[in-house]
Amino acid sequence: MRIFPSPAALPLPVYRDFVGMLFGMSLPIFGIGIVFVGICILVGRELDNPLLLLLAALGAVTTLLRLATIRAWFRAGPVGDFDALRRWERRYAIGNYASAILLALLNVVAIAAHYPLLHLITVSLVFSFGAGIVSRTSVRPAICVTSLLIATLPTVAALALHALETHPTPLHGELFLIEALIVAMITALSLQTVDHLYRSAVEHHTARHDMAKLARTDALTGLSNRLLLRELFQFHTATAVRAKNQVALHFLDLDGFKAINDHYGHPAGDALLEQVARRLEAMVRSDDVVSRLGGDEFIVLQVGLHDETEAELLARRIIREISKPYLVDDISMSVSVSVGIATAPKLGIELERLLACADAALYRAKAGGKARALFCVEADATMADMAA
Repeated sequence: MRIFPSPAALPLPVYRDFVGMLFGMSLPIFGIGIVFVGICILVGRELDNPLLLLLAALGAVTTLLRLATIRAWFRAGPVGDFDALRRWERRYAIGNYASAILLALLNVVAIAAHYPLLHLITVSLVFSFGAGIVSRTSVRPAICVTSLLIATLPTVAALALHALETHPTPLHGELFLIEALIVAMITALSLQTVDHLYRSAVEHHTARHDMAKLARTDALTGLSNRLLLRELFQFHTATAVRAKNQVALHFLDLDGFKAINDHYGHPAGDALLEQVARRLEAMVRSDDVVSRLGGDEFIVLQVGLHDETEAELLARRIIREISKPYLVDDISMSVSVSVGIATAPKLGIELERLLACADAALYRAKAGGKARALFCVEADATMADMAA
């Protein structure tokens, strides 16, 4: 049964979802903590056992610390890498294991005394705890299974040992053995449930993220499409406004690409477009965005600019690198590229307007001899506004 998979085997967005789900339900932790403290006090007073009163205090402290950890998760904001997510997962696991240990100790102490009605309460709490962690933490099966075994195995052992004690009650030993068997069987069934729930969750979340990625990426090149470009543009322009810097939108159109398609066929043209995409990705910084709108039109979103000359330098580099020869099926092919540039917030912060402005500048670049880069000027902006 696959119950201890490595987090690295999961895609990062799925793993992030799963760890987030651990911290998404504070009410059950608070509820089981309150019930645990109450039962410890009740049973401790009834059996006159100070150890159970100590467990009540430890249970209260553990619950408060677990709730504080959940609050810290939300205050920390989005977690973006595997290592940080693992650290948060370990913090959650420690709290879960502590709760399971306290619950096991409660049952070991309570079952040692022959008081079946109290046993009913403490063993029922084990069932409640087990059902809760299976439903909440099956997405992290190692934590779920370990916590479940910590809580149930000592309880099963305590019930079995109590069954061996001589007692005048009819069927005393048999009934306690049956109860131990019931707890053991439910634990085993819970392990199978964890495996099923985990595999179902992985399939569902992986498919959901794959669909989201497909909806935001270009199928041919793997670059972002217009939908993802819009989302990233809104984020980066808002950041630029706060930081008082600029964003440059480079509208690229390949020169001579139609001749490649006509002469060598569309498969060769597609292969060339993939190579263009890889060259563009290699030229930009990690925060910049490369997108394909369709056909031979690309967008490069250059962020964090202090001066427009930075955009001009990148555009010149794009023209130089994209104009170098390509090798497709052992055939050397060449295209060039024309670039129209529009900057935000100078020309506004609406993506469609900047695309129109950059497109107008691109049109002038192509009309002026191709393989050129021109900035959007007032006439281009006016033309874009009139077209809108």
